Amino acid sequence: MITYDNFWKTLKRKNISQYKLTRKCGVSSSLLARLRKGGDISTHSINRLCEIIDCEVSDILSYQKDDSRHDTE
Repeated sequence: MITYDNFWKTLKRKNISQYKLTRKCGVSSSLLARLRKGGDISTHSINRLCEIIDCEVSDILSYQKDDSRHDTE
């Protein structure tokens, strides 16, 4: 499962507000909502966030194995 906890930590560490992202950097509020809810985002959005925040992909997302899911195949 992809998580975006690192994104929120990176914003805090770099002292970047959600307001600044939406109003001054043009990040949509719907993208922030998807990040908040752990929803799907495109690689284009990840790339754009990395450019805006000046960070690495790992500063935005991480993968955590979901042990509750079992393959039925």
